[in-house]
Amino acid sequence: MHSQARAQRLSPSQPLPCFALKSVEPSRKAGAEGASTSSPNLTDSGNTQASHHHKHHEKAEESKKEWYTLFTDKTVSAVYGMHPGAVQNMMDFDHVCGRKKPSVQCMVYPFSGNHFLKFYWGSTEIMIPVYQKMGEALRKHPHVDTMINFASFRSVYGSVNEALDFPQLRTLAIIAEGVPENRTKSLLKRAAAQNVTIIGPATVGGIKPGCFRIGNTGGMMDNIISSKLYRRGSVGYVSRSGGMSNELNNIVSRNSNGVYEGIAIGGDRFPGTTFVDHMRRFDADPDCKMMVLLGEVGGVDEYTIANLVKEKKITKPIVAWCMGTCARMFSYEVQFGHAGALARGQVETAEAKNTAMRDSGMIVPKSFQDFGATINRVYTDLVSRGVITPLPEPATPTLPMDYSWARRLGLIRKPTSFVSSISDERGEELMYAGVPISTVYQEDLGIGGVISLLWFKRRLPTYATKFIEMILMVVADHGPAVSGAHNTIVAARAGKDLISSLCAGLLTIGPRFGGAIDGAAAQFSAAYDSAMSPKDFVTEMKNKNQLIMGIGHLIKSVDNRDKRVSILQEYVLQHFPEASVLKYALEVEAVTTAKKANLILNVDGLVGTAMVDLLRGCGAFTREEADAYIKNGVLNGLFVLGRSIGLIGHFLDQVRLNQPLYRHPWDDITYIEDPSSA
Repeated sequence: MHSQARAQRLSPSQPLPCFALKSVEPSRKAGAEGASTSSPNLTDSGNTQASHHHKHHEKAEESKKEWYTLFTDKTVSAVYGMHPGAVQNMMDFDHVCGRKKPSVQCMVYPFSGNHFLKFYWGSTEIMIPVYQKMGEALRKHPHVDTMINFASFRSVYGSVNEALDFPQLRTLAIIAEGVPENRTKSLLKRAAAQNVTIIGPATVGGIKPGCFRIGNTGGMMDNIISSKLYRRGSVGYVSRSGGMSNELNNIVSRNSNGVYEGIAIGGDRFPGTTFVDHMRRFDADPDCKMMVLLGEVGGVDEYTIANLVKEKKITKPIVAWCMGTCARMFSYEVQFGHAGALARGQVETAEAKNTAMRDSGMIVPKSFQDFGATINRVYTDLVSRGVITPLPEPATPTLPMDYSWARRLGLIRKPTSFVSSISDERGEELMYAGVPISTVYQEDLGIGGVISLLWFKRRLPTYATKFIEMILMVVADHGPAVSGAHNTIVAARAGKDLISSLCAGLLTIGPRFGGAIDGAAAQFSAAYDSAMSPKDFVTEMKNKNQLIMGIGHLIKSVDNRDKRVSILQEYVLQHFPEASVLKYALEVEAVTTAKKANLILNVDGLVGTAMVDLLRGCGAFTREEADAYIKNGVLNGLFVLGRSIGLIGHFLDQVRLNQPLYRHPWDDITYIEDPSSA
């Protein structure tokens, strides 16, 4: 249910955005020196003196923790590794528990610069700093005494060793599985010498309802709520398996007043802390009234606890079970899921350990199926004897559901902001109008075919896509003197970037330069459809004092034809099944050139009329669809697309030639003076 956390980089000189969380701003320079500042708070800290007093009070309060207390509702942590989902889960847990501030103060990620990540605190977005250097993070967040380490088994040794250099850290959780045993032993030896508690490796972590959650312990938020992990119970449990710890949360909550604290020590052969370590803590903690132990085949920790119970060194009632009883059904040694889940002799089998625990006075059911009922029986007895006083059940907390999760569950719907029917990138491969990109290549559709799919949502005939490609080649460039190329060149020589220079050229396209394709298509097709003779059409346009779009050329004439027009005209007349509008335009040209030799059908006119014939005659469109495309201005897009090729070429040419800033010569400008000022 967590949101997708988003990174936002801010320089030290920039002010923090106005989010509810007042967060420490990491410096851009990794490891930069800086004075220690306060950790993220949900409200302004008030004046400096009050803030310092509050910090010292909190620090003194944390220092009063008894040896058996790992976590309180004021425990704050650092998360090593880029795991925003786990951080969001911790914050969601904090929020439903009613904590005053988040349990995560900062993150450490050595593979990027200092930045911020955005998270939800309830329905409010807050910012958490991410540091590249662990030392900088811990120096700027002196209250952090717990680190959750998500580093891989390859790198966790170095990061944990580095963490052990900082005396403020008292608890480390190592999530990685498969850490080499010799490295694990080295870390455990150093941690023990420094009196640092390590949970893991190969663990999901642990949870203390109402106080603190390590990473993803307890599962998704609906499981947290159903297992009542948002408030304190009376049962402390220890297991090896992180997955089974989730099951224990459920079993305990259904058969007692809930979990007091739960720890999954991890499945590797050498866990940082053992069953014994945590059972001793629970036994010494006056708020923990009974204990649950869920062991597994392999190892001998259960015997140690059994002996402690026999010797009255652990006195609180323990409901225990060792999993793996099915191993006796195999004639060979069975390696279960965890590295340590292998019986190396009869003494490490589940049956032997269950028997020993039962003989010591621990409460061991006949089977795991009776585990919950046994917990309930012990709990009920403690209540009847006044050892446990059940408290009124508080109101079930609520947490705002992330939009993405709610939509996935089908709980909400909303109208989309955009609609699109031409492409879809969501599947295994990109689709153009329903055609996989692999098909585009396999069938050699070419750029003309791609345009037919993305512009017209049709697979046009080969002659049509070939003609589209010919148009792009013909209109790609017309020399440096035309307005589009000129503007691009001037912009490039002014030091503008490619996109800016391209846009400078494209903005000149209009009715006077290159943008007459749509106009020519509309005028010639309307005249043809109305059965108006070419001569009457020319006369009518003259009477309206309107130019005929697509007719006329500054340089070319009837005696000096534009080769581009000739190439396209020849192709259309040879390959198109119908070219009536183009033929009508050629008849109009005969009328106009009789008046003036340069009033020829130009590229715009030929492309416009030929595209009308293509859209109407290729069989892919109805007459209404073809006319709609012409009306919507799609044909000018061919000129824009093709001419962009040439404009980019002019930009690259100017840069390659290292041309200086352009200044137009004054002697090529006519300066007009106002006669009235003389």
